[in-house]
Amino acid sequence: MQNSRYDSLDNALIAELRKDGRAAVSTLADTLKVSRGTIQNRLDRLIASGAIIGFTVRVHQHLETGAVRAIMMIEVVGKSTAQVIKKLRGIPELTRLHTTNGAWDLVAEIQAADLPTFDVVLRQVREIDGILNSETSILLSTI
Repeated sequence: MQNSRYDSLDNALIAELRKDGRAAVSTLADTLKVSRGTIQNRLDRLIASGAIIGFTVRVHQHLETGAVRAIMMIEVVGKSTAQVIKKLRGIPELTRLHTTNGAWDLVAEIQAADLPTFDVVLRQVREIDGILNSETSILLSTI
């Protein structure tokens, strides 16, 4: 869905869902001061159009003390970015993927259950055709 096709209600609905992806349709309707049917129709349209691609859970950091979190910068060969992105999206431990400018083409946020899983993820990423180089930094704490 192109951003120009969003209106203020779509943007407000998406903002509310970012705060609480499990919010009830009736709660969203009350918050946004529109009918429940309007919210349901907008939500159905946003999902059908691909503007909303899923819902997720954000867990408080203290519950994930064993998790290994990292940032990986990735350099892509030539014009293979689309193919690389498609393969990276298939790795569940890559929680977010960003395009960027400068020396690195992509930045991936990684969250693995433990160090052995983290090692497997690094190997999976490095084996993807089209990835020339990568640099990974483990996140030690969030301040």
